[in-house]
Amino acid sequence: MRQFSAVIWKVKPGFDEELADLFENSKRPDSAVILDEAGSEVGKLLSTAVFLKDDTVVRVIQYEGELISVMRHMAGQQVVRELEDGLQKYLVEPRETDSPQAFRDFFLRTSMRRLLQRWADE
Repeated sequence: MRQFSAVIWKVKPGFDEELADLFENSKRPDSAVILDEAGSEVGKLLSTAVFLKDDTVVRVIQYEGELISVMRHMAGQQVVRELEDGLQKYLVEPRETDSPQAFRDFFLRTSMRRLLQRWADE
């Protein structure tokens, strides 16, 4: 089943162009396919979008599978760690994302509540 999730970052104002450059130049994860510990496919990353308004950056991801599997997959991606490192100097509150557990904690703490999700073909 396709799903959406979103995370939020509070950023220092006045860095719109720097943040836009950071996200525009970020790379894709190594694979869109999400595997479990045994190597079986358990999900897929379908799309992502990032929005900026004032002091708030929101990243929306569309995926198939369980959110916990998505978090584990993303925490293991070098490109995600590089983006997180690049974001640090723009954040209002620095955070730890240097381990899978720290990344998971950040993701859970900053996840937005999904109020609605609809599909035109359903």
